[in-house]
Amino acid sequence: MNTSSTRPIVLCLSGHDPSGGAGLQADIEALMAQGCHAAPTVTALTVQNSIDVSDFRVLDAAWVLAQVDAVISDLTIAGVKLGMLGSVEMVDTVVQILKRLPNVPIVCDPVLRAGGGGSLGKDDVGYAMRERLLPIATIATPNLPEARILAELPQGTPDQCAEKILPFCQHLLITGGHGDEHEVHNRLYSRNGSFRTFTCERLSGSYHGSGCTLASTLAGRLALGEDMMHAVENALSYTWRALRDADKPGAGQHFPRRLPLDFCS
Repeated sequence: MNTSSTRPIVLCLSGHDPSGGAGLQADIEALMAQGCHAAPTVTALTVQNSIDVSDFRVLDAAWVLAQVDAVISDLTIAGVKLGMLGSVEMVDTVVQILKRLPNVPIVCDPVLRAGGGGSLGKDDVGYAMRERLLPIATIATPNLPEARILAELPQGTPDQCAEKILPFCQHLLITGGHGDEHEVHNRLYSRNGSFRTFTCERLSGSYHGSGCTLASTLAGRLALGEDMMHAVENALSYTWRALRDADKPGAGQHFPRRLPLDFCS
């Protein structure tokens, strides 16, 4: 029997990764695992695989707006996840979209670099995100290299970056994993002065789509009604398990296993 869906719907604005390790496919899988439904809106097309990204093309703003119009005219949006935007124009387009969705939790993953190091943003997209997008987001989830770009501190520590970024956003989760410490430290900062560090065991290897997985999961947990602290804790725990169980389908990075093998059985 067909019944109306009770799954929260999360609007995902991000790029398409043809390898399926990151981007919108990562969003869809992670949100399914949380019991949510992903409404994926394509902002950019990329040429990439498990090794690196070699090219990308940002879609015309009109195409993105048309996709969003079709979705929000029909579906009730309970959360938003932002991924690769790729250009200043796309940042401004997304700002227009978000103003139409008041009181909806917004998770901004400032995708500026691929896991292999290649650029996924042009012009001053990092500056535009900080100045115009973060102020209307609920939480931003940069890794440390991305936080340094947003803070304009090439060698900044997480605390130094947070001091520069927090005036622009309500909450900031700077993820670890880019050093060589035995444990990974993920730091949640809030504008009200609260702070918490979440620590997990460092896993060997490198991973393609870990940031997308975390941000999408967090958007799903917030859409389900969890408070910020529990949503972050649950998202980090789920992401760590997805990385622990990752496989390596190509010659480069591992892909997180966001769905269990028996998910559809």
